[in-house]
Amino acid sequence: MQRMGMMIGLKAGAVDEYKRLHAAVWPEILAKISECHITNYSIFLKEPENLLFGYWEYVGVDFEGDMKTMADDPRTRDWWAVCSPCQQPVSTRAEGEWWAKMESVFHLD
Repeated sequence: MQRMGMMIGLKAGAVDEYKRLHAAVWPEILAKISECHITNYSIFLKEPENLLFGYWEYVGVDFEGDMKTMADDPRTRDWWAVCSPCQQPVSTRAEGEWWAKMESVFHLD
């Protein structure tokens, strides 16, 4: 199992829309996340900075393959198309990242 954290900003005025979308995530999206071996997925919001922190646990054996499966899914791309306009990537993210990956520095079971 691999714990993963990431962050992104929300655009000014997009907080309510983002919360509305995530209060009723499409069932196909939830199923695809599970199919791609992601568990314990949570997104936290820090206001007034409008920063999102995402956390999940990856329990599969081929992360890149599972992420490709997710990215190739038409319904997932539809979901991203409605969520992405709300988001504002952080300027310090790595090349090719939308959500900036974060280093795990501590964990306690």
